[in-house]
Amino acid sequence: MIYPTARAVVLAAAGAPVALLLGLVAPGWWVAGGAWIALLAALILIDALIGPGRGAVHASLETPAAIGTGSVGELALRVVFDGVAPRRAEFSLDCPARLSISPSRGVLTFSGSQASTRAELIPLRRGEAEITALWLRWRGGLGLVWKQWRETPERTVAVLPDVSGVKAQAIRLYGREAPAGMKSQLETGEGSEFHALREAPAAIDPRAIDWKQSARHGRLLAKEFRVERNHPIVFAIDTGRAMGEPLEGAPRLDRAINAALLLAYVCLKTGDMAAVFGFGARPRAFSGFVSGAGNLRRLQTQLAGLDYGEDETNYTLGLTQLGASLKRRSLIVVFTEFADTTSAELMIENLTRLLRRHLVLFVALRDSDLERLTQAEPRDAETVSRAVTAHALLRARDLVIARLARLGVRIVDAPAERLGPALISAYLDLKRSDAL
Repeated sequence: MIYPTARAVVLAAAGAPVALLLGLVAPGWWVAGGAWIALLAALILIDALIGPGRGAVHASLETPAAIGTGSVGELALRVVFDGVAPRRAEFSLDCPARLSISPSRGVLTFSGSQASTRAELIPLRRGEAEITALWLRWRGGLGLVWKQWRETPERTVAVLPDVSGVKAQAIRLYGREAPAGMKSQLETGEGSEFHALREAPAAIDPRAIDWKQSARHGRLLAKEFRVERNHPIVFAIDTGRAMGEPLEGAPRLDRAINAALLLAYVCLKTGDMAAVFGFGARPRAFSGFVSGAGNLRRLQTQLAGLDYGEDETNYTLGLTQLGASLKRRSLIVVFTEFADTTSAELMIENLTRLLRRHLVLFVALRDSDLERLTQAEPRDAETVSRAVTAHALLRARDLVIARLARLGVRIVDAPAERLGPALISAYLDLKRSDAL
């Protein structure tokens, strides 16, 4: 695209009063205005034809394949002209709301025939972000026209949950939950899988003594057990409309994904297996189980692919497919948010089916905003109405959680800022009690 600059517009406008003045003083000179416009048009045409054209531009854009939330990536832009390049050119980058580019607009100063610049990529929301357009414009040699060039880079940047932050937080929380010696206790002494015989200390539980082996060796020997490994842990995450609602400044789905990634790191570190299953209006692909902390990146990619849904959650379809996908008893960690009593009934019904074979850990995100509404001072009718509505919602939520607990579902009920520690604590309690 080629269009006039502000200089050309000002020059064209400046010719009008001059032509008017000449027409008043010497009526025969009124044609000077037309001649001025014709001259300016010729100059604009010459400026458009000379100098670097749009076909001589070549641009390359380098971006990281993925960026973790909470971190900052870097974008590198390089522009090359065939032949002579303009002294300066302006650039602009278009990107959706998931990613912010700073600066998204700027000026390139050419050295020879090329110029380059860098910008920061700041993730705003998890998901796939695509840089949709690169705009470039420069002035002609006379400064009368802009020459504008546009390209679609088709660069996609995945905004993933932050693994580095998750690892640091998991190590800190796991260390807090595991006092001195807990690591060795988790390995030996608290499980049900036989490990070895050892000489019985004085203060041992008599039930741990192997009397037959003690009689054979002529001394008291006790059985030593270890915690079983390779327990399958499934993170079933609801991606329906209710999970897209904000909670403490972030969508509930993002809160769930961060907590799942946090617990997944601890699970893989302790020798268990982990998998991801997303469900909303319809089930999403089951990731399959991975083991070893080195595979946390695979789970991160699977979790990043769980996008925000706009439809109601179909618990029957989602949880039924999950149950059919699991070939052995597993711990299913369910992240969801029920919006009404009908969806809650369907959720309970389908969780009851899963309980026949699996262990279910239900994660309930406590809404502190509703709690604050119930505690607000009743100054007017509107405040009272909000408090009554919030109290009814919290009471319905508590009734559902109580029903799930009576059915045998393990519950984690915590506010957003305490969800990670509460979830890790519940997992370690299940592991210590040999409930997995």
